[in-house]
Amino acid sequence: MIKAITLKLETDAERDRSLNYAISIAKTFDAHVSAMAFCDPLGYPQYPIPKLPASVIANITEEKEREARAATARFQKAAEENGLSFDHEIVTHRLPHSAAAFAVKARRADLSVIQQAENRDDENEAIIEAALFDSGRPVLIVPYIQRDGLQLDHVVCCWDGSSTAARAVNDALPLLKRASKVEVLIISNEKTEDSRHQASGTDIVKHLARHGIEVALKVVPAPDVDVNNAIQSYTGDHGVDLVVMGGYGHSRLREFVLGGVTRSILGSMTTPVFMSH
Repeated sequence: MIKAITLKLETDAERDRSLNYAISIAKTFDAHVSAMAFCDPLGYPQYPIPKLPASVIANITEEKEREARAATARFQKAAEENGLSFDHEIVTHRLPHSAAAFAVKARRADLSVIQQAENRDDENEAIIEAALFDSGRPVLIVPYIQRDGLQLDHVVCCWDGSSTAARAVNDALPLLKRASKVEVLIISNEKTEDSRHQASGTDIVKHLARHGIEVALKVVPAPDVDVNNAIQSYTGDHGVDLVVMGGYGHSRLREFVLGGVTRSILGSMTTPVFMSH
């Protein structure tokens, strides 16, 4: 059951899609929402803070704090209007410390909700990575073009037999149990055809059936198409509302880096994606 959600707020109201989506999840499950607004006065973290006059930095900081306060006010209004339990805070650390703070907060929730990054300088990319690899909890990424709230008419679980995929499917059980239609999707390639990976899909279908979830198994041969494109094509052609999949990564200098398929999905997604690592 989903009873606690951690939400990363967007400070730009014009591009905020994740707020209403998170509110709709909370309404569905009667969940508490903890929202965090980020206030990095000088933008993306990989560059040192320039030596600007103190008055300039003070003005920039004031503007960023004003945007963060407005974001928490919009969130509070939405939560109160929907009768939800909530709390919120403003994080003033610079990245990567702010992303780490979000991951720590997410450890005490059932699900975190973050909006898709729009470009490589978007702080959401670092926050998604931190939540996925360092919170121990699932992450639901909302496309920046998303208009609707949570819909569960058609949910697709991507399956390749891996422990990461298994974690995602099991973490998503509260959502799958409420879905009208659930499919296990296998993008057939050399990995899934190798019996050592146990990726035929029949056993995970039986597992979900034991939880009272009726599941259809779909196998899409894609020897000459990359996995990302195959998933995106299937979800677009079949009106999928939510994709459940493992979030892959590898360690580099003690930090996790998104795997190729995971990064591609997050960069081109047009459907909400539920990920676990």
